[in-house]
Amino acid sequence: MTTITGMTTTIMTTPETARLQLAQWLSPAFPVGGFAWSQGLEQAMDQGTVTRTTLPRWLGDWLDHGAGWTDAVLVALALAPDADHDALDDLARAACLTSERLSETIEQGTAFAANVTALTGRDQTPAALPVAFGRACAAMPLPAPEIIAAFLLAQAQAQISAAVRFMPLGPVQGQAMLAALHPVILACAHRAVGATQGDLASATWGADIAQMRHETMTTRIFRS
Repeated sequence: MTTITGMTTTIMTTPETARLQLAQWLSPAFPVGGFAWSQGLEQAMDQGTVTRTTLPRWLGDWLDHGAGWTDAVLVALALAPDADHDALDDLARAACLTSERLSETIEQGTAFAANVTALTGRDQTPAALPVAFGRACAAMPLPAPEIIAAFLLAQAQAQISAAVRFMPLGPVQGQAMLAALHPVILACAHRAVGATQGDLASATWGADIAQMRHETMTTRIFRS
């Protein structure tokens, strides 16, 4: 059963409709501005630290030890029935080691929450992106690893898209890299389901330094 009133759509959610909703919310067309950010990747590419050869390793480390992992844990914690989303939002902000990373997750999360509010009629207060996303998906009749993996896939896709726009990397090559990351994304998602706040940790110092140095780049395409 579907009821449409103005801009608000209410759907009796089944796993099938939930997957469609998940795909819509994570689509590049969903207006959160993800295309404008690179999480320091632009600076790393500009300096030659990341090339076509090293990009897969960079993304693998991002998933296993960096912001990909911390975001996966935050989504998992936000999906929990007893989640304290305000406290998780504070934690997500504290986990950002640079001002650009903080702006990235807050601005995208705020836009995401506003869009979900407009589309569903359920009030979603501004929050860091992984918290806003997990909160919005908490009622979906889908396994948590599936939801987390979909989020990580979209985030990895955004970074590969940034690389396609910046370096000599063809779209098909980028898609091949993304496909090769599928097992790593699934492993990260399954690991995050059993994680606690104590498992929030990052050890990708090169990416953190790249984000700090990005702030002083003379010419920039991306905001981080």
